[in-house]
Amino acid sequence: MTFETLSAQAERLAAAPYAAPPSELPPALTGLDYDGYRSIVFRPSEGVPLGRHFSAQLFHRGFLQRKRVALYLQPRSGPARPIPYESRMFDLGGRLAGQGFPADLGFAGFRLHYAFPDTPAWRPKGFQEEFLVFLGASYFRLRAAGQEYGLSARGLSIGTGAPEGEEFPDFVAHWLCEPEPEARSLTVLSLLDSPSVSGAYRFVITPGDPARIAVTASLHPRTTIPRLGLAPLTSMFLYGQNGPGARGAKPFDDFRPQVHDSDGLCVATPGDRLWRPLVNGRRQPQISAFAAKPLAGFGLLQRERSFAAYLDVEARQEARPGLWVSPDRGDAFAEGAVQLYEIPSDEEYMDNIVAAFAPADPVRPGTALRLAYGLTTVGAEPADAIPQPALARVTETRFGSAERLRPTVPPRPERRLCMIDFEGPSLPKGPDETVAAEVSASAGTLHEPVANFVPQTGGWRIYVEWRPPQPMPAGDIVLRARLVRGANPISETWDAAV
Repeated sequence: MTFETLSAQAERLAAAPYAAPPSELPPALTGLDYDGYRSIVFRPSEGVPLGRHFSAQLFHRGFLQRKRVALYLQPRSGPARPIPYESRMFDLGGRLAGQGFPADLGFAGFRLHYAFPDTPAWRPKGFQEEFLVFLGASYFRLRAAGQEYGLSARGLSIGTGAPEGEEFPDFVAHWLCEPEPEARSLTVLSLLDSPSVSGAYRFVITPGDPARIAVTASLHPRTTIPRLGLAPLTSMFLYGQNGPGARGAKPFDDFRPQVHDSDGLCVATPGDRLWRPLVNGRRQPQISAFAAKPLAGFGLLQRERSFAAYLDVEARQEARPGLWVSPDRGDAFAEGAVQLYEIPSDEEYMDNIVAAFAPADPVRPGTALRLAYGLTTVGAEPADAIPQPALARVTETRFGSAERLRPTVPPRPERRLCMIDFEGPSLPKGPDETVAAEVSASAGTLHEPVANFVPQTGGWRIYVEWRPPQPMPAGDIVLRARLVRGANPISETWDAAV
């Protein structure tokens, strides 16, 4: 199987009526709960070797993972070979002990393992560590060496935020391509299908720190798709530096100061970079759009890297990766906007944040959509993958009463003080009267913006008082701020919804 032959297969598939992947399961697997499914463990001795440095382990079907995904091994020469299911490949756990399932049961997905060059000495020789998972619809999760799994990427999103509901395309088949024996990169070919579109994907995967995936795709719509999301990222944000963040949202009763896998969306154009802190606690889902022409990249990032910010020994949210999308070529990312979907959530296990590039025009059948982009994990910043390295980045966003600094009689509780911290190697290392705060508000008024050097951090801070309009509008109000020297920006643009 090659990417070209897979693309031709996807085009033929799109010309035929949609057929959902098999989801029938034996009753013993259908009736599993979360703990029962988690007790099914793949036996490492049954792993699929891929050169000297990679191997694949497989996921059993059951519980929520009902759809069958076809898995193939593609040798360096010759035809692809199906990877057959056998019950002995798994330790089925106490509830299913002694049972067997038919050979056509198949698999739910796979995960890749890699022998990182800097594996600790206490690990056994040749130890391979898991770093990438393909499981469920078109979801996959990637982490760099030393990171924990966090947000997910997806092959495609369709109708996110639409009143009629979202359509979730499936990766229905994967081909694991055998690499050269000493290769440090691995290729996976994947076939995507859904009622609206069929597509071929090529993932060239390079683990490390950072980890990278070069994605090439050929999409063939069956129907007109008014809301298509390219290179979608999905994450969780429960609450952060300023509580849930939404106007009037109730606080969380939790010992942890913050709970999130990502704390902001970053969008870059060749001349600017924007940072939108994430928000939870609205009464209704919110869609925000960020025009970016041309788009240099976007990502959901986890900028707060201190354990003290989370205090969660098990989740280790300070070690969760960000993920950066870098468009490579073609017209797929030329016209449109990066869209952010924020869904109210009270549950930590729910991914309630989606970011994707939405083409300006609906995608119509009969015309293939070809795209190429890179995915790169991001840890502590600055990071090489993110454009405009000279621009300082936002590191803190906080709101509070302005009355504490500028009291009035009687007090006016609607007066709000915004505090934004910036850090970056290009900022002045001491007080500098040429640095100023540039601020704007879509509604209400901003008063007395001040830019100060912060000797405790070596960064800079903007203080500005925001006085909301009365009455407050129903939708979000957007506040913006950045550091400038003269007419030149020296920081990214803070863009907050209040």
